[in-house]
Amino acid sequence: MRPRAVVAGVLVLAAACADKNVPESATVSQGQHRTADSAATKLASDTMAPASAPATATTPAPAAVTRSVSAGQADLPAGELPKRSRRDSVALASMTKPEPALDKLWPVPIPEPLPGSLLPANRIVAFYGNPAEKRMGVLGEYPKDVMLSMLDKEVARWKAADPSHPVIPALHLVATVAQGDPGKNGMYRLRMRDAMVNDVYGWAKAKKAIFFIDVQLGKSNVKDELPRFLPWLENPDVHLAIDPEFAMEASGAKPSTRVGTLDAKDINFAVNMLDSLVKAKNLPPKILIVHRWTRKMVTNAKNIKFTPHVQVVMDMDGWGPPWLKFDSYHDYVKEEPVEFTGFKLFFHNDTKKGDLLLTPGEVLRLNPRPLYIQYQ
Repeated sequence: MRPRAVVAGVLVLAAACADKNVPESATVSQGQHRTADSAATKLASDTMAPASAPATATTPAPAAVTRSVSAGQADLPAGELPKRSRRDSVALASMTKPEPALDKLWPVPIPEPLPGSLLPANRIVAFYGNPAEKRMGVLGEYPKDVMLSMLDKEVARWKAADPSHPVIPALHLVATVAQGDPGKNGMYRLRMRDAMVNDVYGWAKAKKAIFFIDVQLGKSNVKDELPRFLPWLENPDVHLAIDPEFAMEASGAKPSTRVGTLDAKDINFAVNMLDSLVKAKNLPPKILIVHRWTRKMVTNAKNIKFTPHVQVVMDMDGWGPPWLKFDSYHDYVKEEPVEFTGFKLFFHNDTKKGDLLLTPGEVLRLNPRPLYIQYQ
C-alpha cells in the first residue's frame, strides 16, 4: 500500500460561536485537519472583529496577503508545469499512464444528469474554513473582502487552465466543528450559530457563488446532525459536505486522537435526505462532498447510492508533498470509484517544507480529472 497522508494538531474554538440552542462547554478544542500546529488559540465571538472589517495595523493589507499566499504558488502560464523533485515527477507521471483495469471504471456509469445539475459540465473551486478560527482555512484566515479577492484569483487560474469547463466559485463553511472536549452533551462537536451560517451564505450569494455546509460529527451521527441544515439546503445554491475524519461514533475515540470513519450506509442517509428534499421542493440536484484521505475513512464505498437528484463527490483531503497527494488520490479515490472526484489544496500545509503548491495544470493531469477543487 502506498503511504497515506498525515494527522493533526489541536486548536480551540469558543462556545460563543455555537448555536444558542445547543449549549456547550466554555472552551472546546477542535481537531485541525492534519495541521502540524499544536498551539491553542482562544476566541470569543463577542470580541472578534467582523470578517468584513477593514485591515488594521496587525492585519496584512490585501496586497501583502496576496503576496504571502502566492509565494507558495508557481506563477506560470496556464498549463505549464513547475520543476519538481524526481519523486514528485515520477508520481505525477504514473497518474497519466494507462491502467486498463482502473481506467475502464471511469467515468462512473451514473444516471443522466438532470437539468440544473452542476456536474460534470462545470468545475467548482471552493474556499474552506470557519470565520471564527484563522487556522481552520482560508475562508476565515483573512478579512472577508481580501478572501473573496483571493478566490477570484484562483477561479481565474482554473478557467485559464481548462477553458472547456466553466468554473463556479464556492464558499465551504465548517458549520459543525468536531471538538477535543465533550461539551455538556458529550458529543465532542460544536454547532455554529445560525447567524454565522447566514453570514457566510450571504457572502456567497453576493459573490454569485454556491455555498457548502460542512459537518464534522464528533461522537454524534448523521441522523442527528444533518437534518438541522434542511432550511438552508432548501435553497438551490446550498449543498452539503460530511467529513469522516471526525466521525468518531464507531470508535468511541476523541476527535483528532485517531482518524474517524463513515460507512456507505451513513453516506446514503445523506444521499436519501437530499434526494427527498430535491424532489419535495422541486430543486435542482444537490452536491454531496465526502472527504477522504485514508481507506478506512469510508467503508463499503461501492455501496454508495447513486441518484440523479444527488451528485456525490469523493474529495481527496490529505496534505503533504505532491507525490503523497498523488498517491492518496490514486489509492483512496481512483481505486474506489464513486461518482465524481475532488482534490484539496492547502495554502500553508502543502508548502510548509518548501514545496510549491500544486498548480491547476498539474492537478488536471490526474485521471480522472477532479471537478471539485477545495483550498484550505
